[in-house]
Amino acid sequence: MGEVREFALPDLGEGLTEATIVRWLVAVGDTVRVDEPVVEVETAKALVEVPCPYAGVVTSHAAEEGAEVAVGAPLVTVAVSPGGGAPAGRDTGSGERAAETGPSPEPEHVGGSGNVLVGYGTAQPPGRRPRAALRPPGAGAGEEPRSGVGRGAPAHEAGRDTGPVAEGANGSSRTPVPVISPLVRRLAREHGIELRGMTGSGPDGLVLRADVERAVHAAQQDAARQDAAQQNAAQQDAPRQGPRRERRIPLRGMRGTAAERLARSRAEIPDASCWVDADATELLAARKEMNAPSAHGEPTAPVSLLALLGRVCTAALARFPELNSTVDTEEREIVVLPEVHLGFAAQTDRGLVVPVVRDAHTLSAEQLTAELARLTEAARAGTLTPAELTGGTFTLNNYGVFGVDGSTPIINHPEAAMLGVGRIARKPWVVGDELAVRSVVQLSLTFDHRVCDGGTAGGFLRHIADCVEHPARLLRTL
Repeated sequence: MGEVREFALPDLGEGLTEATIVRWLVAVGDTVRVDEPVVEVETAKALVEVPCPYAGVVTSHAAEEGAEVAVGAPLVTVAVSPGGGAPAGRDTGSGERAAETGPSPEPEHVGGSGNVLVGYGTAQPPGRRPRAALRPPGAGAGEEPRSGVGRGAPAHEAGRDTGPVAEGANGSSRTPVPVISPLVRRLAREHGIELRGMTGSGPDGLVLRADVERAVHAAQQDAARQDAAQQNAAQQDAPRQGPRRERRIPLRGMRGTAAERLARSRAEIPDASCWVDADATELLAARKEMNAPSAHGEPTAPVSLLALLGRVCTAALARFPELNSTVDTEEREIVVLPEVHLGFAAQTDRGLVVPVVRDAHTLSAEQLTAELARLTEAARAGTLTPAELTGGTFTLNNYGVFGVDGSTPIINHPEAAMLGVGRIARKPWVVGDELAVRSVVQLSLTFDHRVCDGGTAGGFLRHIADCVEHPARLLRTL
């Protein structure tokens, strides 16, 4: 075995200083290749697979799963083969040159694109070399398997019916029992019913199948009563055993970052909320018309409802740019931003994340639909890059997917506003002077009161509601 090298957690960008180890992709003793991912870590932005620049045998892990590791701290140690990059016995295509010149300062990248933290190279991850074979099981190798026929059953029971004979509990006593059917004896053996001493309901006390089934049912009832008694005793003893242990969930990774950002938002931003109900019937009809096949029968690219709401937001922000801004507390200035980078809340197994659609104001409904779908899939897979999780200027939160009507969400710091969309439900609605059943949605706006007053926020939300109720008004801004 060659030189042992230590691989430290590299700089993952975006000012990140630490990461949490989620899962080791290699175990101690595994053989790794150059640029093979060795560990999956969770940063404040996303899940990242970290590739190792050395080839060889993993000799140790520097931390356990769930531990936090600082940038520059050791991750793994690898016993590098004398060849300078690949483990001994593996042909890398440059072994002769490595033997002549010695180990190079930087490892060679064979069949890949090198150390890439986002994307992880252009080659597929190589197959894992199998570890040493496990010790063959020796215990019980020469033992004969136990028979499922019964407890101490004589050998002749396995082959044929020998008449009304039943076994004792230990197989030593054999007392005649009025049993004719071998099926009855097998049923008794399978359920542990002792036939000796049993008086059957058949002629001359013959034990029938119904007798055994009743005995089985009675035994099951006895077992159920014993279990209930034990559970009651355990419940009565529970107070004496002390309180149940609390469960602690570490605020790390994305969950920890979200907690810090939400707490900072509440501490720094004087937020206020307003809301309005809107008739979304025409918006749903417009979406249905957009997704219908063309006049020639050709399918069209689908447009999602979230994308339409995103287009409504960008149109409203063009009219009320104060809500697409941030507050510079050091300079005591409101910074109105020229581009709309639209964030949207996405719930994943690892918690709430807010992917960002860059330059959303320049995208059509079809383009916005495609980008929202791509980012949502990446969020669920945990493959969002730090750049796709930062830089938002306005957030759209569709909490209606959880079946709720309204909410007062916390602003995504350092943004100035967030639009919330509840579920679309069929409700009675006044149309003209008549009552009708319409598709109604509640819209809520939470905004930073430093950047605008209630008049601006109300005008923004009213414009959103008008576009939802009359989608044709969007044509004025396109």
